Amino acid sequence: MSGPDSAEYARTLLTVLGPVAERRLDLPPPDRSFLSDDHTPVEFSLAFVPNADPTLRVLLEPGCGADSLRENGLVGLRVVREMARRWGFDTKRLDELEDLFFPPAPQGPLALWCALELLPGGIPRMKVYLNPAASGQERSAATVREALQRLGHQQAFTALPEGDRHLFFALDLGDWEEPRVKVYLAHHDLSATEAADLSRLDGGSGQPEITTFFRMAAGHDAETGVETGVEAGAGAGQGPRVDRRPVQSCHAFTETASGRPSGFTLYIPIRDYARDDGEALDRAVAVLDRHGMDSAPLIRSLSAVTSRRLRDGVGLIAYLGLAHQQGRPPRVTAYISSEAYAVRPPAAVPSPRT
Repeated sequence: MSGPDSAEYARTLLTVLGPVAERRLDLPPPDRSFLSDDHTPVEFSLAFVPNADPTLRVLLEPGCGADSLRENGLVGLRVVREMARRWGFDTKRLDELEDLFFPPAPQGPLALWCALELLPGGIPRMKVYLNPAASGQERSAATVREALQRLGHQQAFTALPEGDRHLFFALDLGDWEEPRVKVYLAHHDLSATEAADLSRLDGGSGQPEITTFFRMAAGHDAETGVETGVEAGAGAGQGPRVDRRPVQSCHAFTETASGRPSGFTLYIPIRDYARDDGEALDRAVAVLDRHGMDSAPLIRSLSAVTSRRLRDGVGLIAYLGLAHQQGRPPRVTAYISSEAYAVRPPAAVPSPRT
């Protein structure tokens, strides 16, 4: 980015974080933010497509450090609305859901996160992430169904696959060509074959690539399914399973007529299935190479975040995601932790290499 854009975005991020931005890092985290393993309320990501520079995104928790989860959510709403006024977009879709996701006594691990796509020109695109379990985990499915219906997606809920729990409900706000509504699900004890079956895109779009991505990111040999760092599990013909931190799926809806999703993303929590970040980076580079994407920006970004050796920790690369959206090329996203408060040590037992 240009110097002025970088400086403007730096000021924006500090403003979004509020008082937490000035907090000394030799103090403990202001609260146990669910956004990262060490409770830093900031996560970076790079979204790659072929033959283009990656897009830099930052996920933040504006209400981090608030006295309560309710106050956390109210701070988040205020910050999002202030940014909407600043950049000239409306928050109507978010306003329609306020009573669902911001009850008087909210529950769950988060209230509101916002993600900014930092585009040239100094005006980002924004996404907000809300908590389906705000009124209780037992009501999360009903909350997601009601939210989809209020936004005009009357049939979308029935298009979702089975999942172990609803993680996030997300909205695009601002200057998006096709604003999305997204539902995130967690899936425990999953195989590559089962992961590909989670996609509900018409015609099973991308299923072979999803299977290969799963195996590469999780540490399986992409062709044979040989295990290289995950627990083998039951399931004839399905290959080994990932049974530590759950895999996540995201189902994006843009049009309301058919009830079918227009996008599907699979996220592998690579930090739980690699010995260290050197191994995680090797897998990320292999995935990017397979899709014809330049891995050099990812390698450079890690040294911008930390000066430690990659083999001295695991978690700097938190997730790898593969997205398929109708009418667009596949997108690979690498999620990069800030590690402001702690570095997770490498796994005790090395993962065998294929």
